[in-house]
Amino acid sequence: MVTTRSTGNSPPRLPALGLKSLALVLLSIVIMFADSRASHLDTVRQAIGAAVFPLKVIVDAPARLFDWAEESTVSRETLERENRRLRNERMLIDAELQRLTALEAENARLRQLLDARQQLTREVRVAEIMAVDANPFRHTLTIDVGTADGAYDGQAVIDADGIIGQLIDPGIRTSLAVLISDPGHAIPVEVNRNGLRTIAFGTGEIDTLDLPFLPNNADIEVGDLLVTSGLGGKFPPGYPVARVESVTRIPQEPFAAVEATPAATLNQVREIMLVEADEPERNDSPADGSSAGEPLGSEPLADE
Repeated sequence: MVTTRSTGNSPPRLPALGLKSLALVLLSIVIMFADSRASHLDTVRQAIGAAVFPLKVIVDAPARLFDWAEESTVSRETLERENRRLRNERMLIDAELQRLTALEAENARLRQLLDARQQLTREVRVAEIMAVDANPFRHTLTIDVGTADGAYDGQAVIDADGIIGQLIDPGIRTSLAVLISDPGHAIPVEVNRNGLRTIAFGTGEIDTLDLPFLPNNADIEVGDLLVTSGLGGKFPPGYPVARVESVTRIPQEPFAAVEATPAATLNQVREIMLVEADEPERNDSPADGSSAGEPLGSEPLADE
């Protein structure tokens, strides 16, 4: 058998795989062009995405499992350290809030003092309380104003609500003041409603004053405002002292039992004012027949 080898210029044949690839490329181009024009393949794309989603979940599962295991294996020491840090931060914030609350209350008190000072026509000086005597039988306090600042013995001490007491031992830079509730203190007062004059004594109780020298027929009622009468020259006239709390008239006794509540809250005051008083100008006696009461350690003549 004789085989013959074809010779000539016949074109070379492309492999079958190359033809298939070229056909797929052309088909892809046609499909993309048609989809960009009319979006005919949206349904097909959604179906393919739904079919591939489980595969995505399976591929992503190891990473999610690793993150969960890492979070679940945080040591107890780390958690305690974090809790301790947060607890400390909360305590600091609470402390700051308390300080802000205290500052707000102090500002309110200072505003009240400022308003009261603007209403005064006398020379006044603002002072701050440094210490309070813990002795229950002695109601005194120490303030940060002394003779170098113009303070003097017997000077009246007030706040935004009324009379607090008076200075009894002024030093150079600090002074000792006695409250009107001190059992050894007495202050000349008058009923603001009718001008009835008497003397209010401290009882040793911070919220109670005693008016022991008012006759049973005295014109005084519960709720009456007691103000300084100005007798004796220690306290300037017209400042609120107390408000009558109770009036008990005992037929067998010559005097009524009258108690009053101080106008100022003596156990809560922080800032005070020292006010100048006039020299004594009147020597007439109060309605109870006593002498013009001296503020500290005095005894009225009616007591004799």
